Amino acid sequence: MNDRERLVLEWLNTALPAPLIRMAPASSDASFRRYFRVWYADQTRIVMDAPPDQEDCRPFVAIGGALRGLGLNVPEVLDGDLDQGLLLLTDLGSRQYLAELNEHSVAGLYDDALVALARLQTGGDPDSPLLPPYDSALLHREMELFRDWFLGRLLGLDLSAAEQHTLDRVFAALADNALEQPRVWVHRDYHSRNLMVTPPDNPGVLDFQDAVAGAVTYDLVSLLRDCYIAWPRSQVEAWALDHRARLQALGMSGLDDAGQFLRWFDLMGVQRHLKAIGIFARLNLRDGKSGYLRDIPRTLGYALEVAGRYPELAGLRDLVRARGADRWEPAL
Repeated sequence: MNDRERLVLEWLNTALPAPLIRMAPASSDASFRRYFRVWYADQTRIVMDAPPDQEDCRPFVAIGGALRGLGLNVPEVLDGDLDQGLLLLTDLGSRQYLAELNEHSVAGLYDDALVALARLQTGGDPDSPLLPPYDSALLHREMELFRDWFLGRLLGLDLSAAEQHTLDRVFAALADNALEQPRVWVHRDYHSRNLMVTPPDNPGVLDFQDAVAGAVTYDLVSLLRDCYIAWPRSQVEAWALDHRARLQALGMSGLDDAGQFLRWFDLMGVQRHLKAIGIFARLNLRDGKSGYLRDIPRTLGYALEVAGRYPELAGLRDLVRARGADRWEPAL
C-alpha cells in the first residue's frame, strides 16, 4: 500500500457514515487521477484520488454541479477534501458503454447519449465564466501533440520544412473550422469509456472536468467516431444529421445547412483524432501506459478517410502515407 492509498483510507474513516468494509480499484483514466469503489453497510461509493500537485479537483466539483443542474446524470459530490485531492462520489456502476455496445444495443444507447448531449448543448450558456473557451490557442496546442509525440517521438520522424508547413496549413484549417461553428458547452471527452449504462436516467456521464465552451460538433464526433469503437460511415452521418435536427427543434440557430454541418463534423473529427493520437503516444512514452497504442491505427484511419474527401486536408494524407505512418502498428 502506498502513501496515497493510506491517505485515502484514513480520510474514509471520517468521510463515510459507517465503517469501511472493502476498497478496490474502480478505474483509472488518462490522467493522474485514480478511482476506488468502497463498500460500507449496504452501500457503495466512489473515491476520486487526485494528487493535488498533479490534478485540481475544483473544476470537477464546479462543473459537475452545473451539469447536474442541466439534468445530466453525473456523480454527486458527497464529501471532499480539496486540499488533499480527495472526493467521495455517488457510484454510477460499472456498466461502461464500450463493453455493452453492439449492433443490437447501439441504437438505444446512442439515442440516450444524444438526448443527454442535446441537454448539455442547449442548456449551458457558452458565455458563462465557468468554462474556458475552446479557442485557437487550445485547438493548436492539442494538434501539436500529433506532430510532437506521434510523428516526432514515437515514430522518430524528422520532418522537412515543407512537411512542417503542410501541417501548419492543415492545423490552421482545422482550427478555423472549429471556430466558425455555433458555440456550446463541450464535455470534451464524450465517448464510450466515459458513459455508463445507468437505467433509469441513462447515461451516467463521467470525466467532465476539462469541459470548455466550443464547437457544436466536437462532442458529437467524439461519440460517433469514437477512438475505441467504429461504425459504418453512412450510419454515423445519419446519426449526426438526426442530432442536428434535434438541436434545431430545441431552438438552436446556425444549423440550416446540412452539408455545412457534415463538413464541420468531419473536420472537427480530424482535429480531435490528431489530438487523441498524440495523447495515446504520450501516454505510452511518458506515462508507461502502452494499452492506448492499439487505438492509434483506428483513430488515424478516421483522419485519413476524411482527409481523402477534403482538398484542404490532402497534404496531411499525403504526408502520413509518404512517411509510412499509416502502416504503423504497435508492437504489443
